[in-house]
Amino acid sequence: MEKLSKLRGFYLFLGLAGGSFGSYLSLLLVHNGLNSGQIGILMATGTLVAITIQPMWGIISDRYNQTRLVLILSVAVPALLAVFYRSEYFIVLLLVYTCSTIFSSTQAPIADSYAISAANRAGATYGSIRLMMSIGAALGAYAGGVYVSTFSVSTIWLPFLFFNLIAVLIAFTLPKQAEENHMMRQSFTQGVRQLLGNRVFLAFLGGSFLVNQTMAAFGTYFVIAFQSVGGSTRYAGIALFLASVTNVPSMLFASKVIKRLGRERTLLLGALIYVLRWGIQVAFPYPSVMIGVQVLHGLSFGFFYIAAVEYVSQITSNEMQATGQSVFNMVFAGFSGIVGNLLNGFLLNQGGVEVMNLSCMLSSIAGAMLLFYVARNSRRKLSTTMLSSGGAQA
Repeated sequence: MEKLSKLRGFYLFLGLAGGSFGSYLSLLLVHNGLNSGQIGILMATGTLVAITIQPMWGIISDRYNQTRLVLILSVAVPALLAVFYRSEYFIVLLLVYTCSTIFSSTQAPIADSYAISAANRAGATYGSIRLMMSIGAALGAYAGGVYVSTFSVSTIWLPFLFFNLIAVLIAFTLPKQAEENHMMRQSFTQGVRQLLGNRVFLAFLGGSFLVNQTMAAFGTYFVIAFQSVGGSTRYAGIALFLASVTNVPSMLFASKVIKRLGRERTLLLGALIYVLRWGIQVAFPYPSVMIGVQVLHGLSFGFFYIAAVEYVSQITSNEMQATGQSVFNMVFAGFSGIVGNLLNGFLLNQGGVEVMNLSCMLSSIAGAMLLFYVARNSRRKLSTTMLSSGGAQA
């Protein structure tokens, strides 16, 4: 129970840091003279480098038994580098973002390796730990909006540094290595080749990619888009608060929904809610609607992410758990982030909010179609299994 409390505290302050800084980073970059197209290039480049480096973190963590050290570095280094975001030079901002992303990209797999093993040992659920990050992100997003409205956006790195340093202190109290850590147990290349030979898994990855690339339009460009249609920074903070806080009940009850509908149908449900949230913004591109529609964020991202993590765990064998999660993370957070930042930054810069929202709706529809194939395939397998069992009993 003590470890669960530490992990919940760690996720809380990680969420506070990300919510207070990440949501307003694009606004800071605009303040420094960049346009949305340049911001997309900057973030896509940083993410591409991080994907290339990511397997190295697994080797350091497992082969050298340095899970805690990697986790601490993944939080501390981006926090310390944040002060350099005050620069007005694109090359400096590119280097800072790239270096920060190289370290921060390993936060999710390393922190989740602690959370999943701790939850299993304590009889809890992964969602009950992960939701603390959503609470932190909600509070941080609202506080960040108030901070930017009251002080200069150029100093938004200060609360980011403060919250991350507290998270680092908590990380120092965690065990050196997570229990049941199976990351990188086999050749990464062999594991990837085996997984990508599964057509259903490929469809799942494709659906995840198409759905989550739209999150760059929200996570990276929401504040800029909100201001472009007449919204204020303070109200943007309220919208971001709503988006994050709705993740809390969603992640808390995601396991119950999954038990009732199944992982594949829950994934499809989350994708359809993505379609709905973007469709509403296409039809009504107004600040008040952009605030209100954020209540759907928890049902879309919350259900989708928890179901996706559990689906990967289900579809991969025990010795390939880490490989499966690594591949999913590279597609879900990596490649989708690259394409999402480049595409949505270009669309916002050239066509405005309406064009970007329409693109996100169409991408979500395409993703939902692939996930429908995944769900239908799972039902077919279930029916075959039931018929085989019936025949055996007869």
